[in-house]
Amino acid sequence: MTEIAEETYEEPRKERSPGAKFLLVLLTGFLLTIPLFATWLLVYDRQSQSETAQQSIVTGWGGEQVFAGPKLVLPYTTRVQETVEQDGKTVTRTNTVQRELYLAPETIKMDTTLNTQVKTRAIYEVVVYDTNVTGMANFALPDDLDRYGVAPEDIDFTRAELRFGLSDARGLAGDNVVTINGEESVLQPGKGLGETGNSGFFAWVDASALAEGRIDTTFDVRFKGNQGVTIAPHAGQTEWTVKSAWPHPSFSGSFLPESRTISADGFEAKYVITNLALGAALLSTEQGGQVSPARADAASFYIPGGGGGSASASVNLIQPVDLYGQVDRATKYGFLIIGFTFVAFLLFDLIGGVRISSVQYILVGAALILFFVLLLAFAEIIGFALAFVAASAATIGLITAYSASVLSSWRRASLIGGLLAGLYGAIYILLSLEAYSLLIGSLLIFAALAGVMFVTRRLDWSSTLRKNGATA
Repeated sequence: MTEIAEETYEEPRKERSPGAKFLLVLLTGFLLTIPLFATWLLVYDRQSQSETAQQSIVTGWGGEQVFAGPKLVLPYTTRVQETVEQDGKTVTRTNTVQRELYLAPETIKMDTTLNTQVKTRAIYEVVVYDTNVTGMANFALPDDLDRYGVAPEDIDFTRAELRFGLSDARGLAGDNVVTINGEESVLQPGKGLGETGNSGFFAWVDASALAEGRIDTTFDVRFKGNQGVTIAPHAGQTEWTVKSAWPHPSFSGSFLPESRTISADGFEAKYVITNLALGAALLSTEQGGQVSPARADAASFYIPGGGGGSASASVNLIQPVDLYGQVDRATKYGFLIIGFTFVAFLLFDLIGGVRISSVQYILVGAALILFFVLLLAFAEIIGFALAFVAASAATIGLITAYSASVLSSWRRASLIGGLLAGLYGAIYILLSLEAYSLLIGSLLIFAALAGVMFVTRRLDWSSTLRKNGATA
């Protein structure tokens, strides 16, 4: 008996059209935005942890200090009328109340030297300083005192106070010296100024000489802080000279220095701020608005007269490299790297006849996203530049080796590796040339798009590719 062998016929697998493959790759790239967004969140989380660690390092040392003053505070009596209902009748009473006049100096000159050091804990570090603010100020009553509704005889000059403001009084040293008309005064805690949230210190003053002349004061105030120092100027003319051996200052706030010199040995800056620029009178019955330390990367708005807050001048001691900011900016180019790499694989698929599955696209995309995680992890240990080299070398090596198997050719894989090396090099240049990053990035995308359009200009996107591939 003869057995008849049955032949089974397997229908060849239908190939996707170029348009369908393009849409599938586009969908895969879109799905990879989820882990890419998670990487952004990781950068922000690590930055937040860094700031928390920095705050713990300087706990008890002193915060970002705001220094204000000195100001003379003069108690005076005034009569206030009030209308009340009593036994069904409207009664007007005149009460005598005690209030305070805040007198700013006519001129004030201050010299500040910031002695810096870097405190570290594990991989985190923060710049701290201790400083002596030495200066002199002179006070005189304005000739138009009656415009404020205050008569000289209503002022109790014997109970005057000379107040200084310091936002974080924990940083005050114990060897501060204040002299008034040549006599050293005993300093008392508390009763600061409104510019510093009423934090600071003061001295009792017999300001009787102010009624017929002027009062001169000198001061030497030592305190500690971190990252930056801010002054809240309020005088007829404020002259502030600040210097330090730290070579990376940033000047911010409502006013910038008149002159400054910056070198590898440090910096020196000089501010000259007049009362006309401040738009505030030297004498006031109200305290000034609170001043917040100005950050180097934050905009500061000030409207003379108090409409936009109190004036300030700030010097920030910044780190030369903001690694979290650089990693964050690098991560924003993730779409560019994924897009260029996927286009290269798609061209090998469409024109070179190499079939690439969705899983392989996802694995390559995962490796590209892992680059940014490696960059962040290495940057915290060895710095951004070396971390970029290490992370890019690892990623290029991994994808090149994987591409050799996927594309069945080391020659094709070397093209992918060269593309990635060029992309990472371009991104590093973009990060270095911040002012031209948009222009260079736009030109790169335009060049890539032009190249893809040229290579695929004869490709029928709606047709089904043959098994052996299509030619351009």
